[in-house]
Parts: sequence; structure tokens; C-alpha cells
Amino acid sequence: MCGIIGAVNFNDEDLGISQSALSKQMSIMGYRGPDAQEQWHHPSHPVRFGHLRLSILDTRPEGNQPMHLETDAGTLSMVFNGEVYNYVEIREELEALTVNSRPKYTFKTTTDSEVILAAYAEWGGGCVDKFNGMFAIAIYNDKTRSLFLLRDRIGIKPLYYALTDDGIIFGSEVKAIRPLLKTLPSLQLPQIKSYMQYGYGIGEDTCDDSIKRLLPGHAMTINSCGNVIYRYWKNKRPSKGGNLSRLGYDEAVAKARDIFDDSLRLRLRADVDIGVFLSGGLDSSAVVAGLHKLIGDKRQIKTFSVKYDIGEYGKGYDESVYAQQVSRMFNTDHHTYTMTAEDFESYIPEYVRTMDEPVTEAAAISLHFVSELAKKHVTVVLSGEGADEIFGGYDLYLYMEMLEKIRRIVTPAGASMIKGLAQRLLPAGNKVRKYAELVSVPFEERYRGISVYDESYHQRLLTSNIVDASDTHQLFAKSIMDETQGQDLLSRMLEFDTRTWLVDDLLIKADRMSMGSSLELRVPFLDYRMVEFAGSLPPNYKIRRGDFKSILKDMFKDELPPEILRRKKLGFPTPLCLMFQGPLKEYIQRRLLDGNKLGFFFNQSEIEILCQEHFSKKADHHRILFQLIILAEWVEQNHPSYLK
Repeated sequence: MCGIIGAVNFNDEDLGISQSALSKQMSIMGYRGPDAQEQWHHPSHPVRFGHLRLSILDTRPEGNQPMHLETDAGTLSMVFNGEVYNYVEIREELEALTVNSRPKYTFKTTTDSEVILAAYAEWGGGCVDKFNGMFAIAIYNDKTRSLFLLRDRIGIKPLYYALTDDGIIFGSEVKAIRPLLKTLPSLQLPQIKSYMQYGYGIGEDTCDDSIKRLLPGHAMTINSCGNVIYRYWKNKRPSKGGNLSRLGYDEAVAKARDIFDDSLRLRLRADVDIGVFLSGGLDSSAVVAGLHKLIGDKRQIKTFSVKYDIGEYGKGYDESVYAQQVSRMFNTDHHTYTMTAEDFESYIPEYVRTMDEPVTEAAAISLHFVSELAKKHVTVVLSGEGADEIFGGYDLYLYMEMLEKIRRIVTPAGASMIKGLAQRLLPAGNKVRKYAELVSVPFEERYRGISVYDESYHQRLLTSNIVDASDTHQLFAKSIMDETQGQDLLSRMLEFDTRTWLVDDLLIKADRMSMGSSLELRVPFLDYRMVEFAGSLPPNYKIRRGDFKSILKDMFKDELPPEILRRKKLGFPTPLCLMFQGPLKEYIQRRLLDGNKLGFFFNQSEIEILCQEHFSKKADHHRILFQLIILAEWVEQNHPSYLK
């Protein structure tokens, strides 16, 4: 796991980016690669690459990047972030190739990096079909004077780029690219609108108008003639009532377990110590159980967890007892970090800086502290991200299906009555109230329109600067819904969440918070084979008789006790609602009420109402208040001219 950055001009004009300028931007994300930071400049072309290495495989200097390979088709130069776990098998395939009875490829290291470069030389962009892993790759061919960019299927590793007049600048983080542009980017208001709806931005745009994301499962080729972006992977899901796997339920459980075990086997490949983030929930406990099955007592597993110590405010948010139970079952070497409200508050500015994009994810702060703890013991951790999005782990899915059934039979007057009852009986911010208010809205519009807060807040809280911004993020959301027409509702929701919530919130959190501690995080549930297999299954294999993630529970029913299998999902929970009414109340007042400069974005009087209602426990506004705090901090750090 590493950090990459680079710039290419496709004419002969100077880049205007010196070695020291690139070094400065590399240092901004220095935590991504503390073991080596190296640059390369093409001797005759305006091309400069930088790489920051966190050594995982073959930790010798020979494994450092940028890496080069001379071929008949030109000299290939590469920077790469991530891991291709099946590099051993790909290497064996390449070593078997011969030219005039002599090996076509020989290798000087045991890194996956060298294998990736040779694979591209042999198969071109089609090499990705052989890769199993998480990756962001950039390869320059000095003969064709072209650049190839590639991002993994799910979007586990980030890759950003900005097209310039003469070429492209790319990197692992927005903040590393921004200062290298001749003209600093402006704030992309439609993405702020997306952030205010979802708590994160979706699609290819970022909040900087000239910097984009390469979407998951996409590749780009660019040269002097222009650029082509194409989608190389798409998850196949059955049409309504279908079962692409053609397996019975028990057969599907067995196959899913086989895939998961092999995913874990591949993700154990490292020349450094590996641990597990253990919350005590089903997903992380399944990782520990699966790992124990593979290695037995040969090596004691190191596990890491976090809990809060905030007195009465933390009751009900401590999962450590369950994490300790799982630890005892599998005899792990368990470590727990105890967080305080002061820890949470003090880390917010650095959280925003490290996250790079505005993302409302309070659990990420917990993840930072447990990552800091884990780094003292290991260099790689396994985690349970993705299980909910591939197996159906959220109660939202049942709410949406129930609402769709009601919508199809209820009259407009009935829908109005349901909405009125919800508004009278349930407090603002309540999930059921929010969904009930959408009962008359068609499924596609309802699901892609789900917001952090009640729709009624839109017009009251946001200024016309945001309300009148274009809805480009909704065009992306609509494209996913259009693409899934004809599929069952659960499959459509899982596809939508995998391409928005998972990649733009959970995986950003996982990458930034782990890398911020120079720690590599691996996610075995997101092996593309598991994602494809889960996608091929009918909905009643995932949610059976109201039981979420049924297939996952049955995969581990003989290894995990019922209280772990059936426990309500939390996952490093954060008692934010209670902290904002107690130990962090003064912080909220300071940040949002005293001298607040967010007038360009929000109506201050509405912020005051939100705070008062939350402090008095009249309503639960903790998520939107945290959303405002994160945006305020992000704008202050990155676009201060918008503060007034």
C-alpha cells in the first residue's frame, strides 16, 4: 500500500513542476509511504512520477517504485498503489512464456509491482482481468507517449486526476494534486449539494471543479490525441425472480464460504505482521473465525478494537464485551483503545485533512484511533467492510420494500395521512418518520433521494447558492437506477449502495484512516469473486424471513455463537448524539454558533434552531450537526474564500 502522484504533458513543453514541487506534494501524503519516497523524470519527455512506499512484499530497496520495464513496444514506467494478491499465480504464468526457448520475463524481486508491469507488457489493458486485489495503477509508455490509468473493480483504492491544457496530473489524493494545477480549482457546488444530501459526494466529480475521480472498475488511456475512459467491469445481477448461480441455498452457502476462505488465503500474503479489526459484530468476527480456520494455532491472531469512556453518555455504545468474547473463543492477542470525547474533538481538524474530501462519518474517527493502536503491533489489518452491501445487512432494505408495497395500494389521501401521522408522532430526525414522508414517492426516486435529514430542511437550511446548484450528482444516481431496471428491489438497492455509499463513504474512510497511520487495510469480503457471486444470488438467499445477511450467518453458524450471529449491527459505534448533548455541547456552540462563517451555504437561523432542538433533546440532529462541522472545517482548510 502506497501513495502515487504524477504529471504528463503530451507535447514537448516543460511540465512546470520541479522535483522539489513534487516532493512537497508527496510530503503532504507522506503517511501513505513512510518507508521510501522516490521520484523519476523521463530524460526527454515532460513526465514526472512520484511514489511513496509502505513496504509489504519484498521490503528491500529493489522493490521501490517508480518501476521500469524495457520492451519492444517501448519502455514502460509505473507507479502503483495497493496489492494484487494473486501475483504469485500470475508470475508463474508469465514465467512459463518463452521466446526462442528462452524465458520471456525474468523477475528481480518478489513484489507484485514487478508482476503488474510484466502483465501489462504481455496483455495490455486486458491484464486487469487477471488481477485480484485493490489497486490504482499508472503506466507510461515512452514509445507511444501514452498513459494508462487503472482503478480496481470495487474502488478500494483511490485515484484522482485533473486534465490540463497539455496533459494530465494524477494522484492518490486531491490535496496533493490541487497545488500543482496552474489555476487553483473552484468549489464544485453541485458536489456540496451531493454532500448535503448523502453526507458524501457521489460520481466522478469531486468538490474541486477541475479534479475528478476515476470511477471503480474503470480505466483511462490518454495521449496527445485525447483520452478514452472505459468501464472494464460490471457486476452481473439476476433479473427479477432469477438466480444466476443456479445453486440451491445450501450449495450457495458452501460456495460462498469456499470463496471467502480463498479470499482470506490470498490476503495473508505479506512479509510483515497481519492483524484484524474486531468490533464484535458479525462481519469482523467472521474474519477472525475464517482466519483461525486457515492458520489454526500456528500463529496467534492479533485483534484490535475501540470503546468509548464518556461516563453515562456511552452506555449502549460499548461493543468491547463482544469483541473480548470472540477474542477468547479464538485465543487472539486482543488490544482495545479507550476513546474519550476529548479524543474525538481534538482529532476533527486532522480527520478532515486526512479524509481529503468532506465525508460525514463519525466512525472514521474511532477507526483512526484503533489504527494508531494497531500500527504499534502490525503493518497490515483485515477488516469486515463490504459484507452489508453484498449480503444485505441494513434494515433500510426492508423499509424500502415495505414502503413500495404500501405505495402501490395506498391512495394519495392515505399517503398524506401516513405522512401526517409520522410528523405528529415521531420526532424530527427519526428514520421511520423520514421514510414515511416518502411513502408516495416511486421507488427509484425515493431510494436515490434518501437524505441525511428530512426533505423539509432542504429549503430552510440551505441558501439559494446550494439549492440552485445543478443536480449532476442525481444524474449519476439515476444512471445506476436506470441500469438496474428489471432487477428485484434488493438487488437494485445493493448495486446502488455498492457504487455510492460503499465506495464514497466506507472505503474512503477505510483507506484514509488506515493509511493516515501508515497501516494497510485489506477487505476480504470485497474480493471481486465474492462480490460477483453474491450479486448472482436471488434476494431470498440474503434476507430470509426478515433475517439480514442470512447466507453469511449460515456460513459461520458452526463457528460463531448465536449472540454474535444475531446481534444488532453497530461496528465501532460512536455515541455522537449523546456527546453533542453533553461533553461536546460547548464545542458545537463554538463551531456552529459563535462566529460561524457558513452564510454562503446555510441560513444561520436554521442552524441555531437545529442546535437548540438537539441540546434540549426535542429532536436528534447529531448527524446533520456533524455534517455542518465537517463542511465548515473542510472549507476552511481548502476553500477559505467561501467563508464570510
